[in-house]
Amino acid sequence: MKQLTIIFTVLFLSIGAISAQSLKPDKKQKSGLEFISQNQDKYNQWLVEIGGIISPSGKEQERAVAVATKMKAIGLQNVIVDDEPNAIGIIPGEIDSAIVFISTLDDLAGVAEHQKARNAPPTVDGNRVIGPGTNTSSITISILAAAEAIIKQSIKPYYTLVFAAVAQEETGLVGMKSVFNDYKNQSILFVDVLGDGQRLSYGALGIHWWKVFANGPAGHTLRSGWPGQPHVNQAISRAVDRILTLPQPNETRERVTRINVGMIESGNVFNHKPERGYFTLDIRSLDENIILDIESDVRKILDGVEAETGVTFELEPFQIMPGGQIEGFENGRLLGKAKAISAFLGYEADLSNAGSSNMNVALSQGKKAIGLGGSRGGNRGFPDEYADSDAMIRSAQHVFLMGTSWP
Repeated sequence: MKQLTIIFTVLFLSIGAISAQSLKPDKKQKSGLEFISQNQDKYNQWLVEIGGIISPSGKEQERAVAVATKMKAIGLQNVIVDDEPNAIGIIPGEIDSAIVFISTLDDLAGVAEHQKARNAPPTVDGNRVIGPGTNTSSITISILAAAEAIIKQSIKPYYTLVFAAVAQEETGLVGMKSVFNDYKNQSILFVDVLGDGQRLSYGALGIHWWKVFANGPAGHTLRSGWPGQPHVNQAISRAVDRILTLPQPNETRERVTRINVGMIESGNVFNHKPERGYFTLDIRSLDENIILDIESDVRKILDGVEAETGVTFELEPFQIMPGGQIEGFENGRLLGKAKAISAFLGYEADLSNAGSSNMNVALSQGKKAIGLGGSRGGNRGFPDEYADSDAMIRSAQHVFLMGTSWP
C-alpha cells in the first residue's frame, strides 16, 4: 500500500536496463495491484485463520478445506480438495494452456507441537503476523489474494490459471506429484511460490533422501555395556562421522553438492542398549553422477562399520528426486517475464539453477518451472515464528502480474 506510488513513479525507468522484457501494467492491472495493497489487513486476518490450523504433513485436511472455502468465496471455479489433500481452484483463460501456481499446505515437523503449546491463534503486530504456522501459510494467502484481485478486476487472463495449495511437501512432494500429473500436458509453466521473487530459480538440484537403519542386540547396561560388544549407537555415530567427512561437497562445490544427516533416533531409556535405530541422509547435487558416487561411498562406509562393530545396516529410500535443467530456459520469455515483474516490484532478482522444492517434480520431467524465492518472515519452525505481511503482499502482486501479463 505504502510503496505502490514509489513503484509506479520510479521503477518504470529502470526496468529496461534490468531485463530484456519491460512491464507496463494496464489500467486493470494497476487497479488490481492497488486492490491487493488496500486489502492487506483482510489478508492478515486470512493468515491468522489459515496459519493457525494445525497442519502437519499428511494431516492437512482441515487447512485444505479452509483454503478451498476461501477459493470458492472469491470466485475461483472447479474448486476441489483431492485425496492428498490438495486444494485447487481455477480461473479460466482465453486458451486452455495453463500457468499453475503452487503453494504448500503442510508445516515443518514440530510446528504442530508449538501450536498446541501456544494454545492461541496467531496475532497481528504491525507488519508481522506472529505464531507457528504463519510463515509457510503466508504464501497460500498470497496466491489467494492474487486470484481475488484478478476476479475483482474482471480480468480474463490469456492463459488458464490454476491455483494449487499442495499437501505433503515435507514428506515426498506427494501433493505436487499429483498436481503435476493432472496438469503436465496443459501447463506451459509451474510457478512454485516461495517468496516475492527476490530470487528466481529455473533449475533444480537432484535430491536423494534415505533412511539408514542400524540393527544389533539389545541389552541392559550392567550385562552388556562394555567395549567390544555390538552397539547400535556406536555404529550409527561412527557411520555418521565418516559420511559427513566425505570429500565430494568440498571437491565439487561448483555443482552445489551437499550431504546432511538431519535426524538420528534410537533408544528410549537410560539403561538399555537399543536393538534398532536410524539416521536420515540428504544428498544433493546438480550432477546425478556425483550423488551416485556419494551413495556408493556411503555403502562402503556402512560395510566397514558393520565389519568393525557387528551391527548391520539397511538403506531404505525415502524420496529420490532427480534434478532438472532445461537448456536455454534462463534466456526465454517465461523467466524473462518473472525478472521484469521482480524489477517492477523494486528488486533485481538473484538467479539460480539450483532450486530444491516442489518445482523439482516438473523440472525433473522436462517441464518448465520457476521458483519465486525471497524473504517471507522469520524463525520458521520455532515458537516465535512470524510472517512478514509486506512480503506477503509483494508475493501476491508478483503472482497477480505473472498471471495477467500475457501474451
